[in-house]
Amino acid sequence: MACLHDHSCEDHDCSTNWSLYKHIDLTKVTALNESVPGSVKSVFKAWEQRLSSSEEHLESNEGDPELLVYIPFTSDVKIKSISIVGGADGTSPSKMRVFINRDGIDFSDAQGMQAIQEWDLAENLQGVLEYQTRYSKFQSVASITLHFPENFGGDTTQIHYIGLKGEATQLKRDVVATIVYELMPNPSDHKARSESGGGLSHVE
Repeated sequence: MACLHDHSCEDHDCSTNWSLYKHIDLTKVTALNESVPGSVKSVFKAWEQRLSSSEEHLESNEGDPELLVYIPFTSDVKIKSISIVGGADGTSPSKMRVFINRDGIDFSDAQGMQAIQEWDLAENLQGVLEYQTRYSKFQSVASITLHFPENFGGDTTQIHYIGLKGEATQLKRDVVATIVYELMPNPSDHKARSESGGGLSHVE
């Protein structure tokens, strides 16, 4: 399922408020079959920059359109949608398969594994399409691997932008754990208060 941006993005959740860009561990992002080592890092950018005319992009090796992109996060996230801006002249990926929390997989693994979700992609040169996830399956995501097995007939596959939207959960979970800890009765605290005549005392 794809969402077409035919609305005012200021009134919806298309802004950077939902972007997971700042939660990507960019130093550890990798791609298999990229023609220029490390070029995959250039496709992750702020949503407003998704159509920037930078010459940098991810491209597969000549005659082999398949790409596998590994994206780890700095904290657990929930992913609600994915946006892909590909290249022109048949070089955009035409299919995307996704795996979560599976580190170190290669093409053989990806081809033999059941993806958590798959999409048939459209040529999204203007960045107006988002592909909605089955949200309940994209909770507590530490890493995501995107498999692009084919394109629209080009000799190579080009990707200029990958956008992920959702929310980070790690910080919220830490806060909840702290609140629960503070609310739980602590026997040593109770004993200390009794011995001091009811005064508040904190004992580790």
